[in-house]
Amino acid sequence: MKTLLIAFAALAVSFNAHASGNAEAGKAKAAQVCAACHGPEGSKPSAPDQPVLAGQHYDYLVKALGDYKSGRRSNPIMKGFAGQLSKQDIQDLAAWFSSQKSTPLHNQR
Repeated sequence: MKTLLIAFAALAVSFNAHASGNAEAGKAKAAQVCAACHGPEGSKPSAPDQPVLAGQHYDYLVKALGDYKSGRRSNPIMKGFAGQLSKQDIQDLAAWFSSQKSTPLHNQR
């Protein structure tokens, strides 16, 4: 019984580690894919119709990117970028952007 409990606990820990993203990997991916429109930390969009990603909730970012990838959210530019992301890329990007501080836009311009 004790062995079963230990195995279950190890499985739960490994699942939680895999289910969340790696912020450093997300930072590298953001530099390749997201920075031109949203800024390197996701806090400086290049146009008013582009959202601030910094400080957004992890789960929201995972859902939004997944929805762009699948077509449930419609934006041709985001569909193209999200379409090339793996599930791990999406989790990593969400970890990166959700860990950044958000600055109100009126303080940036």
